[in-house]
Amino acid sequence: MTESRNHVSSSLEPWLELRNKVVMVTGASSGLGRDFCLDLAKAGCRIIAAARRIDRLQSLCDEINNGAAGSTRSNEPSRVQPRAVAVELDVSAGGATIEASVQKAWDAFGRIDALINNAGVRGSVHTPLNLREDEWNEIVRTNQTGAWLVSKYVCSHMRDAKQGGSVVNISSIAGLNRGQLPGSLAYAASKTAVNTMTKMMAIELGVYGIRVNSISPGLFKSEITENLMEKDWLKNVATKTVPLRTYGESDPALTSLVRYLIHESSEYVSGNVYVVEAGATLPGVPIFSSL
Repeated sequence: MTESRNHVSSSLEPWLELRNKVVMVTGASSGLGRDFCLDLAKAGCRIIAAARRIDRLQSLCDEINNGAAGSTRSNEPSRVQPRAVAVELDVSAGGATIEASVQKAWDAFGRIDALINNAGVRGSVHTPLNLREDEWNEIVRTNQTGAWLVSKYVCSHMRDAKQGGSVVNISSIAGLNRGQLPGSLAYAASKTAVNTMTKMMAIELGVYGIRVNSISPGLFKSEITENLMEKDWLKNVATKTVPLRTYGESDPALTSLVRYLIHESSEYVSGNVYVVEAGATLPGVPIFSSL
């Protein structure tokens, strides 16, 4: 029965297996980035885990290379070539530093089939009048400029290799034209820019067979939202106002979509912004009686 179910799943959802796809994930040391790495390793991908905290990256790669991630192809000769490698990358650094990190990432497996631009920061809660210029610059440099520079250098390699590829930008519901919350001017502006960048890159990189899409997650547990997700009042908001009555878990809510956007099943899908938030931004601001 299990074998039959697996056969049906692989036929209807071929992206469940991504054997030997090489995927680079930024912001991989924690939160959603770590979740993506572990899930894609299970799907059979080769992982390039990139972030600033190299110690955490090495721990993640050890977990994957030692088989704890549970690859769908456990009999692969992982001792000959590791399934995951760590690359130190600071997306807020200058172009030359990022270019060098991308070169190291490309050389690890000789190619990159997909890039997940996941690294990001939210910053502190400020009104537009209290937000400092250095805080604005840090958020925009990390979320927007960093995603562009990493994409620029990875996609240049993809173009030169004539292999095509997929870029998935992890944005936010803060970047949508609905559901904005006060106190996050720089963050919202940077994520709105990421969504526009996604569409422009899709237009101009399509000629090289490179697809570019964006995912705007709602509230999922990550380093940015960790403290917020533990609040009891937030659960009350979810059960009363979110259409699906839950914010969901990153696996499978986000991981399954990422797999699809990497797989050839999405070869005609580009320039889209996928909203994954259980409908949370649809009702607008809830009235007090609903809480």
